[in-house]
Amino acid sequence: MIKITHNFGFFSCCSVKLSNIVNFINVKKKIPNIVDSSEQFKLYKKDSDMKRDITFDYFEHYNNININIPLSINYYHTHQFINYQNLDFKNIIPLIKKYFSPSVKINEIINNIENKYNIVYNNTLAVYYRGTDKKEETSLASFDDFYKQIIQIININKNIKILIQTDTRQFIDYINNKNMKNIIVIDENKCSYENKGIHHEQSNNINYYDMFNFLSTMIIISKCKYIICSTGNCSIWIMFYRENAKNIIQFLNDTWHNSII
Repeated sequence: MIKITHNFGFFSCCSVKLSNIVNFINVKKKIPNIVDSSEQFKLYKKDSDMKRDITFDYFEHYNNININIPLSINYYHTHQFINYQNLDFKNIIPLIKKYFSPSVKINEIINNIENKYNIVYNNTLAVYYRGTDKKEETSLASFDDFYKQIIQIININKNIKILIQTDTRQFIDYINNKNMKNIIVIDENKCSYENKGIHHEQSNNINYYDMFNFLSTMIIISKCKYIICSTGNCSIWIMFYRENAKNIIQFLNDTWHNSII
């Protein structure tokens, strides 16, 4: 059994949880029989759920998923800050499937969003800009820099749809002022003019419900033909659900890393 108590943002909790599972497997050469996250995700727990493990509201229970797990995996939670082309996808992805497969409710929301916004993955560029408080952890690209990367993809396909996901309202305003066509913004997700991080701006009860839409959106982004992203926990989880880092433009340490095929 392992018990994880790390509590910050949702995907930070997921990254540390995954890191603990990896460490257990690498040392013990077996998977843990129980993974206890009952003290995690406190920013996303309703008042009535503080003692409950809410993991399985968002993810399928790992006991329901049978898959061969490798016994040597290269992953640590600080890998959110590396070039994603260097991730150990082959050995990490089985763990993602076992411990972080979307729940039935998440899959229903994904389907609803796909239909509502008429998302055609093979003709969609997803742009993920993580702003607000992320500047305390890593350097952020300017809006202009993101726009230049978007234009590169538009030059490849002028009819491509552009899915914008951000926590920063100023970025949405900037994109709207560019008058580009085929822009998709998923209204179910929130953004802010502040720099505190949205999960710190509202109650845990609201965070609990908002996370269903946000996790669903991250999985939707992972399926898009191209992705332009900043670096951090949300971005690395997009890669995990994508199962590779192909057709990715990633901003890392003041440099753009481009794996467009």
